[in-house]
Amino acid sequence: MSVTDVETVEERPGPGAAPAARKGARERLAALARAELILLGRNKTTLFMALLMPVIMAGALRQAVAELPLQKNGLSVGTVLLPGTLGFVLIFAVYSTVTGALVTRREELVLKRLRCGELTDREVLAGTALPTVLIGLAQCLLLTVGGSLVLKADLPRAPHLVVLGLLLGMVIVVAMAAVSTIVTKTTEAASLTTLPFVFLSMAGSGLFIPLDIFPDRVAAVLELLPLSPVMGLIRDGWLGEGDLMDTLKRLVIALVWAGLAVFAVRRWFRWEPRH
Repeated sequence: MSVTDVETVEERPGPGAAPAARKGARERLAALARAELILLGRNKTTLFMALLMPVIMAGALRQAVAELPLQKNGLSVGTVLLPGTLGFVLIFAVYSTVTGALVTRREELVLKRLRCGELTDREVLAGTALPTVLIGLAQCLLLTVGGSLVLKADLPRAPHLVVLGLLLGMVIVVAMAAVSTIVTKTTEAASLTTLPFVFLSMAGSGLFIPLDIFPDRVAAVLELLPLSPVMGLIRDGWLGEGDLMDTLKRLVIALVWAGLAVFAVRRWFRWEPRH
């Protein structure tokens, strides 16, 4: 065997290198997520917004939803308000919380220090968002069961569509949260820079005003908003009447928004404070 062959053998990764690398990545991600969960628990204001705001918004809008022309569109208060509550979890409990967390960690130079270690950029962003995402998913489960009992509404007839919509929604709102930090200079400013996405989603993505109620041309435009395909999938899952072509269309729109957000993060995301 020549010297070249020996060097090649020594440099070639062993059969256990890939599993070991994956295990190391999982351990790093879990450690960062645990630390972020502790910090989240210490921030009472953020915790209040994340846990209670979706329920408060749903209760405040219940009467307004009841006055909408729902029956002629085959809807009820339950089939409008419950999917809308899950949408509130996405924008208030996840999007707003992750935006604030990323800005705060950036301003405190935490993100910069984390990048100096073994963590990759993806692991830093994912680990920061992971606790909020898991709490959001748990909220959605509790609100689905509890809301169905309170409103005397049926559980989702096609739960796979609800799950698909929620997972896509989590990806979109986390990516959009990272995008929002690009124009957010301080932690205090995060409460303002998140408002356009929040208001646009509430008004035009079908959170509590189903797009079926709008004129066809208006609804066709509103369907292109980031959370519109997510809410469409969730509501179809509740009603159990999802059409294959509509589902595919919503998947394409959601993936396009997720792709655009990821591109923006890779291109313009700031790891250090803005001066």
